[in-house]
Amino acid sequence: MDARQYAWLPDPFPMWRGGMLHGARIAYETWGALNAARDNALLLFTGLSPPAHAASSPADPSDGWWQGMVGPGLAIDSERFFVICVNSLGSCFGSTGPASVDPATGQPYRLTFPDLSVEDIARAGFETVRSLGIERLDTVMGPSLGGMVVLAYAAQFPGAARRLVCISGTAAAAPFAIALRSIQREAITHDPDWQGGNYTSERAPVTGQRLARKLGTVTYRSAAEWAQRFGRQPIRQEMKRGDPFASEFAIQGYLEALAQRFVSAFDANCYLYISRSMDRFDLSAHGEPVSVFRRAGLSAALVIGVQSDLLFSVTEQQAIASMLTAAGVATRFTQLPCIEGHDAFLVDLDTFGREIGAFLRGG
Repeated sequence: MDARQYAWLPDPFPMWRGGMLHGARIAYETWGALNAARDNALLLFTGLSPPAHAASSPADPSDGWWQGMVGPGLAIDSERFFVICVNSLGSCFGSTGPASVDPATGQPYRLTFPDLSVEDIARAGFETVRSLGIERLDTVMGPSLGGMVVLAYAAQFPGAARRLVCISGTAAAAPFAIALRSIQREAITHDPDWQGGNYTSERAPVTGQRLARKLGTVTYRSAAEWAQRFGRQPIRQEMKRGDPFASEFAIQGYLEALAQRFVSAFDANCYLYISRSMDRFDLSAHGEPVSVFRRAGLSAALVIGVQSDLLFSVTEQQAIASMLTAAGVATRFTQLPCIEGHDAFLVDLDTFGREIGAFLRGG
């Protein structure tokens, strides 16, 4: 079953760093209903790799990436809000991206896809909302990459959202995160099977992509959690291999299993484009950030950080909250003690649900 719907973007669709798309679309899913006043919409952006399927629905009862957070009576309450989750422009789960067919050539875009920016992802979400006849969102929300996108949304579309929720995001990529993501991209582009981006589905750069995902996964969690979950447990017997430097520990088997699952689902060029867009994002490109937030017309904001997050440090979220407060936006900043690192928002649903639910119920 497939609950995806599609919004066609304006044609042409201009890109932030130049170039344009023709015949582009965004895949999205919805929960709940739009009220008569059309003022109860909540737009949800994702992290780097998820699809629009955030939670189960009658149209698709399978669990989503934020299952337990979105739905009737939950923190993001679909009995109160009309929830719209978009698959990012540039991704490979129904939205137009490097793996999509270029209508001008009949062939996949690959590296002819225009430079992708966080701003483009935000604009594609904005146009999706407009296609549904919604003038102003109640809330725009996103974690990780989505936490960056919501800032770009506020900067580009003043007055388009009443409230903002930024989870484990940043106003500008930090050198540590840029370094880590650049190594992940190198793992892919130095795989001989990448072929300058012109690989086929039968022979994709799976080795490079596996290594990239393994490195990413290590940074998404914390050393304390790895120790707690795995310690020095040996790898499962059925995962043992015969070569001299084969994996010996359970943590290695876990990383391999996740990497294999990711490679089978996600396109390598899409990964490269979205990863680079995160490195390049800097809110100050839109002006002095306090002034940007002052123009945004927000009435309230929630900013959440996690103390154990290596990738998006809690000081980066504190800086966002401080800028929002200085702009006169009623802002709540919450620093959570979760052990799960950057991915805590996907794991500790009780803690995040309490914070998000309380904010959304606050009016």
